[in-house]
Amino acid sequence: MKKNVYFVSGIDTNIGKSYATAYLAKTWNERGIRTITEKLIQTGNTDMSEDIELHRRIMGTGLLLEDKERLTMPEIFSYPCSPHLAAEIDKRPIDFDKIERATQTLSERYDAVLLEGAGGLMVPLTRELLTIDYVAQKQYPLVFVTSGRLGSINHTLLSLEAMTRRGIRLHTLAYNLFPEEDDEIIRRDTEEYMRDLLKREYPEAEFVVVPFLGTK
Repeated sequence: MKKNVYFVSGIDTNIGKSYATAYLAKTWNERGIRTITEKLIQTGNTDMSEDIELHRRIMGTGLLLEDKERLTMPEIFSYPCSPHLAAEIDKRPIDFDKIERATQTLSERYDAVLLEGAGGLMVPLTRELLTIDYVAQKQYPLVFVTSGRLGSINHTLLSLEAMTRRGIRLHTLAYNLFPEEDDEIIRRDTEEYMRDLLKREYPEAEFVVVPFLGTK
């Protein structure tokens, strides 16, 4: 597989990870980097990934051929929960070979693949495998989504420490302004802290502000 797959994770569920993934794909495409998004494992749906639908709305593309081929949503489970539990409820194991084949195909067709996970880095994919360990095994660079809400600094530092211990490279820290943070003082200070952190600890990583686009 080409080294053009970037794993997208975040500090928590509902941090706007899908929103940030779509925004990055849109901006990368506008810069001439042919980029597609993929959902590692979608839960809470049956036939179509709602996260992929959101990606396409923000990207302004409509559904792509690869969406119709299910390459961008290779595994979908019905119950809205952690992948390990969703697979158990639906009584079928996660097909990691199927996911790998889909990612491989997308990697060959595009310049970049943004592979969005479910929840944060410590979310279990199975009873034995955490998301962060899957990322480490595949050696994917990490796009990590954080925000300006209270608690984000703590969650970000814990995740980056765990990432570093496993040898995962931070490619981008995406500072998401969606959902909007009501406390402007906290938001501004958090952004300043994150920028300083990157300069000091991860100088090769990019800091990207994801603006509020007024869409869900």
